[in-house]
Amino acid sequence: MRLADHVVEKLLALVQARGLQPGQKLPAERQLAEELGVSRTSVREAIQKLTSQGVLTARRGDGTYLQPRPTADWLQEAMQPLAGLIDADPHYRYDVLEARHALESSAAWLAAQRATEQDKARIRHSFEVMIGHQQSGHAELAARADAQFHLAIAEASHNLVLVQVMHSLFTVVLSTVERNRHDMFHLSSPVTVQALTEQHQALMQAILDGDAQRARDCIGEHLEHVRTTIQRLDEDRARQERATRLPPDLVPLLPDPNHQN
Repeated sequence: MRLADHVVEKLLALVQARGLQPGQKLPAERQLAEELGVSRTSVREAIQKLTSQGVLTARRGDGTYLQPRPTADWLQEAMQPLAGLIDADPHYRYDVLEARHALESSAAWLAAQRATEQDKARIRHSFEVMIGHQQSGHAELAARADAQFHLAIAEASHNLVLVQVMHSLFTVVLSTVERNRHDMFHLSSPVTVQALTEQHQALMQAILDGDAQRARDCIGEHLEHVRTTIQRLDEDRARQERATRLPPDLVPLLPDPNHQN
């Protein structure tokens, strides 16, 4: 590994260990050089490399900051076609759920171990906003708050790669969350809706308690609950649609739900 790449890794590890949040300022170059055990020139090269990647931003005469929202443009561009696919075929949302399971299991595990008090406050606030919109019947705002809740957990992982991927997926996740919530809240039973709320709360509490294994279990149970519920609703909807396409002469053969034995 080239020295510059090695210093980049050490600098990123220091940022994570310090729990620096997006928008916060990094220590001065001299202090970074001392803590990393390298020259100021090496630190400057690492900062320039991370700046070119969109992870850091340098402000002339002020210092170096962690980007307010670390983004990877190439990743966002790669995700854009997925939004169109999901609009054309809702079944792609199952692929999104599988991807979310892989990413968010790790994010929840790390968040439970690394979340700062500021992270915990942000997660708690996102949950409260989601419940407020949910109770007020603002479906679109509730869906956005739901997605923000999951993003807040990803940010609390302090893994810059996970944060970048989750932010790049935001549009795709939001569109599937809106569709899933519409089905679950309007086509499903109150018991299912209540279970969804309790799962979010259990996930939040596990992270607030610092219980990594419970946090991982909670996100897995939550996403599996979403998957099985929308799958059942899709199957019911498909069954009803097939019934409407039956030839007229076959309709009398179907059992009459109003028939009294």
